[in-house]
Amino acid sequence: MPPSETSPSVAVALLGEIEPGETKKFMLSVEGRETECFLVHYDDQYFAYINRCAHVPMTMDWIDNQFLTEDGRYILCATHGAAFEPNTGECIFGPPCGKFLVRVPLTIDGDRILAGQPIEDEELD
Repeated sequence: MPPSETSPSVAVALLGEIEPGETKKFMLSVEGRETECFLVHYDDQYFAYINRCAHVPMTMDWIDNQFLTEDGRYILCATHGAAFEPNTGECIFGPPCGKFLVRVPLTIDGDRILAGQPIEDEELD
């Protein structure tokens, strides 16, 4: 996308708003379309992804805004039962094992968590 078409970062949460092991959905304009994404507070860090399974393009939360397994260890796809690492978005169990969720880059500005434009095809060969 040319620089003139990029969207600025958007505030999606405040630091401390989301407890460790919790998630929060947010909307982000991606290529002119409102796209549902989610923020994960995991291992004292924040990560964000588009709310779309890497196997079949369906939303992943099994109950509205519930993305993590009961023990909080993995992001779980409600449709296929696939498990993804919260810190990388890599699928480690079920279809599509070895593929990645689309990451939304985050930055911290003061007490605000800002989301930038998603990064697709980020996995390394």
